[in-house]
Amino acid sequence: MKGLLLALLGALSIAAPAWADTPWTLVKAYPHDPKAFTEGLFFHDGMLYESTGLEGRSDIRKVSLEDGKVLESRTLAPQYFGEGIVNWKDRLISLTWRHRQGFVWKLNGFKPLSQFRYEGEGWGLTQDGRNLIMSDGTSQLRFLDPDTLREARRITVTYNGRPVDRLNELEYVKGELWANIWYDTRIARIDPATGKVIDWINIAPLMRESGVTDSEGVPNGIAYDQKRDRIFVTGKYWPKLFEIRLNPKGGASTGK
Repeated sequence: MKGLLLALLGALSIAAPAWADTPWTLVKAYPHDPKAFTEGLFFHDGMLYESTGLEGRSDIRKVSLEDGKVLESRTLAPQYFGEGIVNWKDRLISLTWRHRQGFVWKLNGFKPLSQFRYEGEGWGLTQDGRNLIMSDGTSQLRFLDPDTLREARRITVTYNGRPVDRLNELEYVKGELWANIWYDTRIARIDPATGKVIDWINIAPLMRESGVTDSEGVPNGIAYDQKRDRIFVTGKYWPKLFEIRLNPKGGASTGK
């Protein structure tokens, strides 16, 4: 995503590796645009909403889950590298990478409404029903007032007492914050009160199943369908989007 090539992790198999702390089951695979450099993803009212990156190619889009077709889209100005997105009421909020520039759009039709500024980089974005939550590529997560879009507080994400950096795409799932880690196949399950990583979900097997070959085609994209309790994950340039289900024995939370 951001110009750095790192080695991807180990051999892949369709069964979740034994060292993955939270076991999961693959439920279903759906079509996904293989040209989409996925930066943000969420599920709302039966539809997927996705943002893509790269200067001159960034957009926000409304996507049909079943066939992956883009139903509506809005292209960002060519200088912007699109990043995370989230819905709030009748609006969609989107970030850009290094321009310190965010945008507010009408959720229905993507009409531009306003802009806002922030310090540092913009990476992932989600919401917990009270706050917007933003990642910036570090170990910190920012909590924003959803109406003013001003920062209210921050937490530092840690595992075994050490900061976890490269936090990327975010999703709020059943009281937890989930975060892709850039150039890592693990998803961090984070306690939003303390910042401690509760557990990890390793989706390395899905990279092989996706058939992606581009070195930039890393996992990035988590969406949760609260009404039907469905979890979706994908990655940059992935031709598939996957629905997964956590196994019951992986549901216990023990903060580390």
